[in-house]
Amino acid sequence: MIAAVTDLSGHLTGAHRAWLDPGGFSETTLGKALIDTPKRAMGDLLGHAVRFGVAGEVMAAGEGIETMLSLRCALPTMPMIAALSAAHLSAILFPETLRRLYSARDDDPAGDRAMATLIDRAQEAGIEAIVISPRLGGFNEDLRLLGFDALQAASRVQIAAQDVARFMELAA
Repeated sequence: MIAAVTDLSGHLTGAHRAWLDPGGFSETTLGKALIDTPKRAMGDLLGHAVRFGVAGEVMAAGEGIETMLSLRCALPTMPMIAALSAAHLSAILFPETLRRLYSARDDDPAGDRAMATLIDRAQEAGIEAIVISPRLGGFNEDLRLLGFDALQAASRVQIAAQDVARFMELAA
């Protein structure tokens, strides 16, 4: 999997590459190829991200591409970014238009520290910060093991009511 890392203007600043296990997810590989470093990034990454949609007043941010793509399944029109690491997440640059930031929490100490730093930075900038937490170890794990309906239901109760109507496709 190859993804472009871009700045707030959409200019390419780097690239992220992940080698995946052709057999899919297993307890051993977690979906990554069995090589020494299945994930590699290069370029000017700090403050920048892999972007899914164009941020306006609302955006979700998290560490990994898989995390954010999984969350995007439940919130298909919400702009999201993957910062690629905990350190990079805590340093993302905020769009001038941003008023509400959802921080997609990774359930580990590094993720918790990055989330706390990100929330502090957002609040100092006058941006409302809301944490969204997975039920299991991460949103990708929630999607794979609990299923789409469970991920969508858990996401629905963690976001602002106006964002449910705005970013979540309601099941018929």
